[in-house]
Amino acid sequence: MSELSELYQAVILDHNKKPRNFRKLETANHTAKASIRCAANQLTLYLELEDDAVKDISFEGTGCAIWKASASMMTQALKGKSRQEAEDLFNGISSDGDRTAR
Repeated sequence: MSELSELYQAVILDHNKKPRNFRKLETANHTAKASIRCAANQLTLYLELEDDAVKDISFEGTGCAIWKASASMMTQALKGKSRQEAEDLFNGISSDGDRTAR
């Protein structure tokens, strides 16, 4: 296994074992639910937007390691971002305005 693959595997395993922001966010003013029935993955995302910025974000749910790790990494990436920065991340636009590969 290449060093990069080992690093990715270590990051995914760490986020799966110790997911960041894994809780119900009582102050959320937005929520979203997602599921993949065939894999029994279920997720509820909680978002607190304040002054057009992500003040706090969290998630709850069950699923495979990739599902949980992805949600954990996503919440870390979005916390503290402006609404526009968050939308740009989801649209694949880098901080310098260039479209990133998907």
